[in-house]
Amino acid sequence: MVESGRDRLDVGGFTSSGAVRASIGYFVVTAACAFFAGCAAQSPSRSAPPPVPPHVASVEGVASWYGPGFQGHHTSSGAVYDQEDLTAASTLFPLGTHLLVTNLANSHAVEVIVNDHGPYVKGRQIDLSHKAASVLGVIGPGTARVRMDVLGTPPGGPAIGERFFVQVGSFADSANARRMQQRLAASYPDVRIVTAQAGASIYYYRVRMGAFIHRDEAESRASRVASAGYSAVIITE
Repeated sequence: MVESGRDRLDVGGFTSSGAVRASIGYFVVTAACAFFAGCAAQSPSRSAPPPVPPHVASVEGVASWYGPGFQGHHTSSGAVYDQEDLTAASTLFPLGTHLLVTNLANSHAVEVIVNDHGPYVKGRQIDLSHKAASVLGVIGPGTARVRMDVLGTPPGGPAIGERFFVQVGSFADSANARRMQQRLAASYPDVRIVTAQAGASIYYYRVRMGAFIHRDEAESRASRVASAGYSAVIITE
């Protein structure tokens, strides 16, 4: 936070010659103001953080972060992931959404762009890049409760709303899920494996694509996948 102040000048103790002193004081104050105004005009101005629009979509949730293991991989948007960029992954917002994320524990804030889908862990709403997590102080604790204010969203679709996924398989064996993911990843960069726990030691590995903002986009993808011989089911979350 940058704080600015102003020098305060106290003038007092006038005697019978107070009028003269007042005139001198007025001249000194006027000259000083002109001098400092000139200096301020010549000093480079600091860029202020972008103001938050008065009517923004806002939601609170849990943030985590992801980094080295994903460095250099393609995100759901097609961009290459760089952990030192101010980006995030979420399924709450459309790809391309600009967010102001505030850590509710320490009031640190950072602006990010959503360019990936995730996190695929129940109870978490946004995955921050390493850089964004560093700014918010999330690296150490791993997670934090945050507020997400939408600063800008791509045209079409709600700023916040339900999303659709295309599920192409569900396996008890994670190796089978990985093989299917690898086959599909050549054509669909947004294919993911989502782990679901059905019991104390029972896990299912679901191969999904998305998220999609509109159901017709999910239906179009499901049709293309089905024509290639895969089973496709549309999931709404």
